[in-house]
This record gives sequence, C-alpha cells and structure tokens, in this order.
Amino acid sequence: MTKVLATEIRVGNLIEWDKRIWRILKCYHVHVGGRGGAFMQVEMKDIEAGTKTNQRFRTEDKVERALVEPREMTFLYQEGNDYVFMDKQTYEQLNLSQDFLEGQSEYLLPNTDVLVNFHNDRPIGVQLPSSVILTVVDTEPSLKGATATSSSKPATLETGLVVMVPSFVLQGEKIKVNTDSGEYIERV
Repeated sequence: MTKVLATEIRVGNLIEWDKRIWRILKCYHVHVGGRGGAFMQVEMKDIEAGTKTNQRFRTEDKVERALVEPREMTFLYQEGNDYVFMDKQTYEQLNLSQDFLEGQSEYLLPNTDVLVNFHNDRPIGVQLPSSVILTVVDTEPSLKGATATSSSKPATLETGLVVMVPSFVLQGEKIKVNTDSGEYIERV
C-alpha cells in the first residue's frame, strides 16, 4: 500500500481508511481564511457495506491508497441498467450496474477507455479519463452579441448530463467536460 497526500485524492480513487476500502465519490479542496487552514472535504462510499460518509482530511494528511489491480477496459454499450466493458488484454466482457457507477455513467460514450479497479478479483471502482468530449443536444439559443462573458446557461449533453456552459455555446457543438467536477472546460 502506498500513502498519498490528501490533496492527491481524486473522484474514483480507492483508499483504505478506518480498516475499510472506500471509493471517493466527491472531493473538494476547501481553504478557510484565517487560522482554519486548508482541507479536503471528501464524500466516500464503503465498498463492502455500501454506506456513505463525509470526511475532512487536512491537506498535509496522508491516506492509504487501497491495493488494487487496475485493468484497462473499454466501455462498449449500455444494456438496460447494465454497462458493458471489455478488458483490452483478455477481451472478456464485464457488466457493471448503473448503481455501481454512481453518476459516472453520464460521462461514458461507446469506445471510452477507462481503468476498472479490482480488489481480490472483484470490480470495486471505475476511473474515468480526466476529461471527456461530449456533444450538446439541447441548450437555449445564443443571445445576439453574447461574448465570452461570465453569463452561462444549462446545456444537456448526449449522455443526459446537464452542464452550465457559456452563452456562446450552441446546440450540436462538442465541448470538453471535467469528469471530476462536471464543469465545462472548453469548446472542441
């Protein structure tokens, strides 16, 4: 097992904390002015029990990364509530439920490469690429004279994910989205 700084925790990572394996669902770096100092606010789910908890780690804290075997896989297609992945080495297929993916399914398009983490030959988490390119299928029309100002509008993407985008982004355009935060990065 390796120890990593709390600031290196990312969504989809697996850590060992309190003698259990936890999957990171959300993480935020929070800096409180004054004496408080900075910390990582982490929402995580117990792999075995399925319970969720919120935990604060100071930025200088170190956490144990769980000993996992990452396997490169490609997302193939969705079949009902299951998502089908193929191992790039053995070509074996693996079905993971939508509940298992915990909101990560909104970033998956066919042929997306991911890392599926295994612990004792059991899948326990999926690590997405840091960003994905998705097509805008529905958004409000652009306002005349709108430039790259701070105004934004909701846009529905091809996977059903709704992201706030700048007012100049139009329906049919491809955009890059951060898979950790779900935020718009840029037009592609």
